[in-house]
Amino acid sequence: MLTVGLTGGIGAGKSEVSRLLVSYGAVLVDADRIAREVVEPGTPGLAAVVEAFGPDVLTGEGTLDRPKLGSIVFGDAERLATLNGIVHPLVGARSAELQAAAAPDAVVVHDVPLLTENGLAPLYDVVVVVDASAETRIDRLVRLRGMTESEARARMAAQATSEQRRAVADHVIDNDGPLEALEPQVREVWERLVARAARTGPE
Repeated sequence: MLTVGLTGGIGAGKSEVSRLLVSYGAVLVDADRIAREVVEPGTPGLAAVVEAFGPDVLTGEGTLDRPKLGSIVFGDAERLATLNGIVHPLVGARSAELQAAAAPDAVVVHDVPLLTENGLAPLYDVVVVVDASAETRIDRLVRLRGMTESEARARMAAQATSEQRRAVADHVIDNDGPLEALEPQVREVWERLVARAARTGPE
C-alpha cells in the first residue's frame, strides 16, 4: 500500500486532480468530506460540538450551522483549538478505517487541504501538490465560486504559500492551463505512484 498526501491552495484545482486519480484506480480519503460526516445529526461528534459551543450552532433542522460556528471560531484561536480538538481525532480515526479497508496493493490518496499548514507531510509516503499562479486561482475563485477578488486574496493569504507547499512536495502538478493540459500530468504522476506501490509491495 502506498499512502499519498494530496494538497494544494484554494483554487488550484485539487478536486479535479483527485477526481482523475480516482478514475485511474486510486482509493480516495477526503478529509473535508469526512469532517462533514463526523458532525452529522446523531453523531457523537455533533453532540460534542453542541456541548462545547451551545445549541445555537444548530439549525432548526438539527444540523450543524456551519456559518454560525465559523463566525464563533474565526479569529479566536482558543475556540478554534477546541473545535479542532473535537473534529480532528474523529477525522483521523475515520481516515485510518478507510485506509485499512483498502487492498494491500492500493494507492490511497488522502485529500488534505491543510497538509502543509499542519505539518502533515511526514505522515505520507508521497506528497503531491497541485499548484497554479495566484492570478489563475483568483480568476477561478471569482468566476467559479462567486467570491470577490478581495475575498479570494484573503482566503489565499490565510493558507501556506506556493513555495511552502512545493518544499514538501515529491510531485508538483502545475494547473495553470486548461483541463486537457492537466490530464497528462496527472496520468504521469499516477503511473509513478503505481510503480512505486509495486516496488514497495503489500504491507
